Amino acid sequence: MLDALAIMLVIGIPTIVAALAFAWWFRPSNKKARYLPDWTYSGRIELVVWAIPLLTILFLGGLIWVGAHQLDPYEPLATQGQPGDKPIEVQVVSLDWKWLFIYPEQRIASVNELVVPVATPVHFSLTSASVMNSFFVPQLGTMIATMNRMVTQLYLEASHVGDYYGLSTQFSGDGFSDMHFYLHAVPKEAFEQWVAKVQQAGPVLDRAGYAQLLDESRPIRPFTYKSVEPNLFDQIATDQIPPGPGLETEGPPSRRRVPQ
Repeated sequence: MLDALAIMLVIGIPTIVAALAFAWWFRPSNKKARYLPDWTYSGRIELVVWAIPLLTILFLGGLIWVGAHQLDPYEPLATQGQPGDKPIEVQVVSLDWKWLFIYPEQRIASVNELVVPVATPVHFSLTSASVMNSFFVPQLGTMIATMNRMVTQLYLEASHVGDYYGLSTQFSGDGFSDMHFYLHAVPKEAFEQWVAKVQQAGPVLDRAGYAQLLDESRPIRPFTYKSVEPNLFDQIATDQIPPGPGLETEGPPSRRRVPQ
């Protein structure tokens, strides 16, 4: 944004200066100013008039091209922690109207609450159990869509310990306003302690438990699952488990609707 601002100021400032200079030079009292009523064309002026916007487009286009690739949500992030640290894997499922977060490596899950270690990249795999939603943690970056029968990816990293507000930014029915959560970035030791605590108590997230979670509900206080059935996320993403009630299952995908 600063680079783009600088490029535009290169145009804006000289334009303002030129406007003031023209007004001063062609004032009625300046006898040196040439009056050319029959002037119609100047190749040099045409060159300047067209070259400046063309160069501006080239510069801004180059910035956008480079930035778009640098900010690609599928692009892995370099870890800021210890060498050899792997990204934390989190599988995200948007439901009506809540968020399910599955930690496949830790075999646990949480609803409407996300805990991650600080200074460690988090690799999100995202899908929807119902209609389309948008996953967004504004303080950390990129917003990305979650869609039924599709898996999108996103890399985020919290550089500082703290609580980061997350939400859905796409209307998905009556409970849309309750689809928010907090991402808690904690030290690595605290994350390991949280995982161990979650594994000690709570329900098990299997197909039966997931079927109960599919029911439309709002607002839901955060809670956790001590264990998750293997490959549950893949079964959700590939429709081996039927989608939620907010999605028409009869007919082609084009008939999917937002619940009224």
